[in-house]
Amino acid sequence: MSDNQSGAEKVAAFDLRNADRKFLDDPYPIYRLLRENDPVHRFADGGYFLTRYDDVCAVYRDKRFSSDKKIEFKPKFGDSSLYLHHTTSLVFNDPPYHTRVRKLLAPAFTPRALKLLEPRFKLLVDQLLDEAITRRGMDVINDFAARLPVQIIGDMLAVPQSERGRLRDWSLAILGALEPAPSKEALDWGDRSVTEFADFLTRHIDRFRRRGAAGGDGDVLSLLIAEETDDGERLSDVELIQNCIFLLNAGHETTTNLIGNGVALLLDHPGEMARLRAAPDLIESAVEEFLRFESSNQLGNRRVIEPVEIGGVMLEKGALVTLGIGAANRDPAQSPDPGRLDISRNPNRHLAFGGGVHACAGMTLARMEARIAIGRLLERVARFEKSGTARRGGRARFRGYLSYPIAFS
Repeated sequence: MSDNQSGAEKVAAFDLRNADRKFLDDPYPIYRLLRENDPVHRFADGGYFLTRYDDVCAVYRDKRFSSDKKIEFKPKFGDSSLYLHHTTSLVFNDPPYHTRVRKLLAPAFTPRALKLLEPRFKLLVDQLLDEAITRRGMDVINDFAARLPVQIIGDMLAVPQSERGRLRDWSLAILGALEPAPSKEALDWGDRSVTEFADFLTRHIDRFRRRGAAGGDGDVLSLLIAEETDDGERLSDVELIQNCIFLLNAGHETTTNLIGNGVALLLDHPGEMARLRAAPDLIESAVEEFLRFESSNQLGNRRVIEPVEIGGVMLEKGALVTLGIGAANRDPAQSPDPGRLDISRNPNRHLAFGGGVHACAGMTLARMEARIAIGRLLERVARFEKSGTARRGGRARFRGYLSYPIAFS
């Protein structure tokens, strides 16, 4: 997409599969053009891209849209471990399978379960900040934001500390394959990662069962092994392994991005950082604004299972619909002055965690992690600043940084 193109030409040419680096660094100008000129944009392959808040909400609520990805993923992944994983995990399935698995996962995310996790999480945050204060700085992503959710999900899955080293790399590879146009290298890396992670979990779960003991407070693995639904069903071994992988992926990527994006936004908006330092009680609404302004998950997908009208356009059966979560969260019809960061914005009905029956099961955990991590950083470090070149992840679906160095002063 050239800078010399007019707005109309940019809209007509837009295709996520051909996204350039400029779009990946800052997609919001294109989102705005689409929202204002072609809010139900049709791709060359017949799929649709939605950018208005009301249209995305309508799809989340409508049962005529399916989350099942078998049709989409078969030509993309073939008969691979990636295909098995992404068509077995909770997020890419419809009821009744989705309902059954979500119900089995639910006990891990109750207020009581999170209350048990919170003091351990605070201790972990302070330990990482102790290390950073000694060094007088840190990489917000690698030394802080990425290490926090890996430890929490590692605890949930009762993974020994000595065996958590590869969890993040596996997660990044598996989720990287979900990009609109992944390279062959990315697909191969993702496929190997699913295989390696599944093999690791097979051995880990076998040891866990033979011990016959839970992993401790906050352990979800014993629940997934033992829990039954009302009709007596349990997860099969394949379902158990693939949904453990899903737990890591979902809990790691979005939370890492949320914390990293939040710190970066405060540095980019020093007035809002000063407001938050002066009024720490604003941390909860600040986290909501970080979620809206820089949604960790920028894109969702649904498939039309019977003809339906969205935004004045009739979508045909079988069409793939891409939900522009990041675009919808900056729709001025829902969020006045959407390009302004306002940590006290109220109301703030964003879609960062999706909606409908597929709303993120771990949203309360992610909010808790961001609230504590960013709040404690501001409380314990009187001043910090960017100290080197930040590197974005370079992905369209998941928006965040690979590296963001800061120095304490």
